[in-house]
Amino acid sequence: MSENSMSENSMSKTATRSAVSRRQLLAGAAAAGSFLAAPAIVRAQGGPLKIGVILPLSGVQAGIGQSCKRGVDIAPALLKQLGYTQPIELTTVDFETNPDVARARAEKLIADGVHMLAGPFDSGAAAAIAQVAEQKGVPFMINIAAAPQITEQGYKFTFRNFQTAPQIISRGLALFPQVFAATGKTPKSAVLMHINDTFGQANKRAIDAIFPKANMPFQIVESIAYDPAAKDLSVEVAKAKATGADLLMTVTRLNDAILLVREMVKQRWEPMGIMSPGAPGLYEQQFLDTMGKYGDEIITTIPWANPKADMTKMVETEFKKVYPKDKLPGHIFNIGFTFEALLVCADAHKRAGSTNGQALADAMRKTKIEKRVMVGGPIEFDEKGQCNTIASVVLQNKKGVPTVVLPKEASAGNVVFPMPGWGKRG
Repeated sequence: MSENSMSENSMSKTATRSAVSRRQLLAGAAAAGSFLAAPAIVRAQGGPLKIGVILPLSGVQAGIGQSCKRGVDIAPALLKQLGYTQPIELTTVDFETNPDVARARAEKLIADGVHMLAGPFDSGAAAAIAQVAEQKGVPFMINIAAAPQITEQGYKFTFRNFQTAPQIISRGLALFPQVFAATGKTPKSAVLMHINDTFGQANKRAIDAIFPKANMPFQIVESIAYDPAAKDLSVEVAKAKATGADLLMTVTRLNDAILLVREMVKQRWEPMGIMSPGAPGLYEQQFLDTMGKYGDEIITTIPWANPKADMTKMVETEFKKVYPKDKLPGHIFNIGFTFEALLVCADAHKRAGSTNGQALADAMRKTKIEKRVMVGGPIEFDEKGQCNTIASVVLQNKKGVPTVVLPKEASAGNVVFPMPGWGKRG
């Protein structure tokens, strides 16, 4: 055999061996891929439920976000006590009080493999997250966010266990006359001061629509908007004071609520009362700790934890274990709704027996949880994903503690109106 023939024969064998090797490698890779894919499908259907919780842990709403996170921290033990013993993994991320960041965090959590999203205590952020959840087919459970348009988009994967802005305002304003009837004192005029973010604008629109039909005994003489990130409200408070209104109605967040009351004390503006028809801020623990006696007797009409409910007592017990040096009352609103959001997720997962997004969403539509923390009927959702059973109460700060004063069947104290002047507090 010639040298060339030997060389060609050798090359042919080498090429054949190479082709066989490639075929074996590809076949092995395909087999390995099938082997890896199968457990992945099993994990997606029956593994631990992974929930990504998106909260404002920094930025303007950091105090509120950190308050909500306490609800996340106590949730694992409470869920087990309630019989939700399946494996659940909770991941909490910060959206920095920025809706664009909230969208990015939602996308990242889904890419990392979460099966459900929860949060975010912000209407702008909730709207952004809902869009991502809908695109990806991942259920999104809103703990707190009131802009009505969030559940008016025809979304199939977004659910809200919280009042819409019109519900907050209508149910809150309906309680105002009860305050006046209980005390025998009625204001004739009011000035409205409200934040201008998504939540504040939604509440302002609701007030504009509902107030004229509510048969209130007072008139709103002026509305004053301001930025929730404002560092100074002296001009706005001076303008409100100049109206001579008997009552200050507010739609606030936390930091601006502190600024607002401080400026009222500084300018010695003493209306008959400060009443909020359903906004955060004035009952938050940070507000109470910061304002001391100047935070007392301020009224908020709002959904609240039922102090007589067994589940509320469970929350109180677990909170003391996890946060023995912290105060629960000023956190209970945020904790209660955040825990209930995670309760809905766990309940849907247990009934679905799957972590598939569609299966979870289908199970959430059939939710009916009778025992809950917050005042109201069962947790259940209409065709838009909205829970409509949440009630409101009259909450009044007393000696640094937000206290239910109306309705009487849920009250833990007596309503005071007018509130004492700033210089007449002990």
